[in-house]
Amino acid sequence: MVDKILLAIFMPGFLVVFFTRVTLNHFMGLLLAVALIAASAYKGYTHTWPLIIIDAASLTFGFWLAGRMMRKEAYKEK
Repeated sequence: MVDKILLAIFMPGFLVVFFTRVTLNHFMGLLLAVALIAASAYKGYTHTWPLIIIDAASLTFGFWLAGRMMRKEAYKEK
């Protein structure tokens, strides 16, 4: 259970940032990460409410970080 909690803390946020770097759009990065998390939840890997809440918090932090990263990149281009 500890390994699932650690992965729930770091992986969704990392996925949002990764997909944002690939697509250059933080909304699309969030959408792809949510789709991947939803597929894993449907498959049965996320089956407790604490894991779902931790995933949501990590997605939110990753979205904030990706938005900040995109604003910084836009500022560099000017």
